[in-house]
Amino acid sequence: MSGPMVSGSFGIWDYVVFAAILLISALVGIYHAVVGRGQGTPEEFLLGSRQMSSLPVALSLTASFMSAVTLLGGPYETYHYGAVNAYFAIAYTFVVVVSAEGFLPIFYRLGVTSSYEYLELRFNRWVRLCGTILFMIQTILYTGIVIYAPALALNQVTNFNLWGSIISTGIVCTFYCTLIVIMVTGLVAVIVQALILEGGVTNVLNNAHNGGRLNFWNFDPNPLHRHTFWTIVIGGTFTWTGVYGVNQAQVQRYISCKTRSQAKVALYLNLIGLWVILVCTVLSGLSMYSRYHECDPWTSGKVEAPDQLMPYMAVDILGGYPGLPGLFVACAYSGTLSTVSSSINALAAVTVEDLIKPYFTNLSEKELSWISRAMSLLFGAVCIGMAGLASLMGSLLQAALSIFGMVGGPVLGLFTLGILFSWANSAGGIVGLITGFAFALWIGIGSQMHPPPPAVTVPLNLSTARCNVSHSSNGTFWATETLHTTPTSRDYRVETAASWYSLSYLYLSTFATLIVIIVGIIVSLLTGGRKAHVDTDLLLHWTDLSCYFPRSSIGDRIEVMTWNARSDTVVGNSNPAFSHMEMDSTERRKS
Repeated sequence: MSGPMVSGSFGIWDYVVFAAILLISALVGIYHAVVGRGQGTPEEFLLGSRQMSSLPVALSLTASFMSAVTLLGGPYETYHYGAVNAYFAIAYTFVVVVSAEGFLPIFYRLGVTSSYEYLELRFNRWVRLCGTILFMIQTILYTGIVIYAPALALNQVTNFNLWGSIISTGIVCTFYCTLIVIMVTGLVAVIVQALILEGGVTNVLNNAHNGGRLNFWNFDPNPLHRHTFWTIVIGGTFTWTGVYGVNQAQVQRYISCKTRSQAKVALYLNLIGLWVILVCTVLSGLSMYSRYHECDPWTSGKVEAPDQLMPYMAVDILGGYPGLPGLFVACAYSGTLSTVSSSINALAAVTVEDLIKPYFTNLSEKELSWISRAMSLLFGAVCIGMAGLASLMGSLLQAALSIFGMVGGPVLGLFTLGILFSWANSAGGIVGLITGFAFALWIGIGSQMHPPPPAVTVPLNLSTARCNVSHSSNGTFWATETLHTTPTSRDYRVETAASWYSLSYLYLSTFATLIVIIVGIIVSLLTGGRKAHVDTDLLLHWTDLSCYFPRSSIGDRIEVMTWNARSDTVVGNSNPAFSHMEMDSTERRKS
């Protein structure tokens, strides 16, 4: 049976399940905070002494990707714009390959704690400072969206005050360590029940086909169109490479592996997780459309925001099973906890490494470790405050990827300029970064002030034709006035469709990255870049494409990399920052 259901509310068992999972999450964080007092250095606190193996790091990378933004925003994108976003599977593949074979080897060779340390080694301290500031802006804005997302879910199913939801989410996130099993379980429970109620996958796909949701054959090269094969594959690759390739929140995870080989394996295992999550979100969106194709809960006023559709459906179809709606909302919270915890840790890491250590050289490692913890609490509070801005930015997923494009795109361009072009200098880096960021900021803010018309975004039809005759599963009658479907008229301003403000949000990162590289090359050549002598360890080399081609490791010009390798160390495969002396001392402490 297809039709809208009543927006139910939590039962007693839903509250029990939801509260229990939040309590466990907080207790896990508190336990590790107490037990982890032996982590006396920032490296031990932030990178786990670089002793991690591939599988837990891969799960951590996947869990941080599966935030509530993905869980709530992904299905809505398919529901409203079609399954064309399945092409992100191709983009994710390119992202992981570029990150594993292009950026990871350089970070390992240098043995950095903060990825932005590279910018100082390659350019100068001012370039590093600019990169760090942009990263902090991006992370705080994005984390605000991530905190806001589950607050929307909790507000929809419980009518709990929205700001109360935001604050409670932020507090628990401050103590959290990952619970990926809960995320997957909650999402799968909704998908399975929806498929059962809709009569199987075949019926869901038939309804999706009839509603134009299986719009895979879209190869329009127009960069103004929101989602096409090209915007998703090209724009998605640049956008997510800015996250996986150079963003501290992700880099911090895979450089915690002892060897470069294990870090690469972790990234490729994570790719499988990304594909699984993408399939689940697309299938959730198609199931949602199959269920509500004749009575859309958003346009009929049953939910206040489109990103509340997923929790609405969870309560609708799982309401007869005590505790399962609570499990789904806990699933949304678990995704948020994972992402926010990694973001806060990354903010603490770059603050200590890039803003405190260079200027307060008399601080001991123990003091720096406590400062890292204090920074985590501070940034947790700041991100809670920033969650208020998320309500003004429209669709959760588009807002998150727009931030990645506006801020992460120029930073990706700066790193790419440094590793690929030996004649790039600090003047070219700074001018290119400022130019690319100004362009992305102009387009990003302009698109918020002058939203692209439906002729460009191409939203699909949402019907409310049968809202006045539907019944809920518990017999409650809904008498909802039939509303008009989403307008697709071309009466909107044609000039806006042809303007830069209508550029697909996925291309923000692409254009910003290319602008930084082009401007950086030109300025570097004009300011004597060809005369510069750059240590080859700061550049991408063909031997970096494999873990099995050793090369000369450390140049004399890089003081941070002065270390004495043991004779049995495999150069180019072991992480220089992971010293055998630490292992020996650790074993002695254990004995």
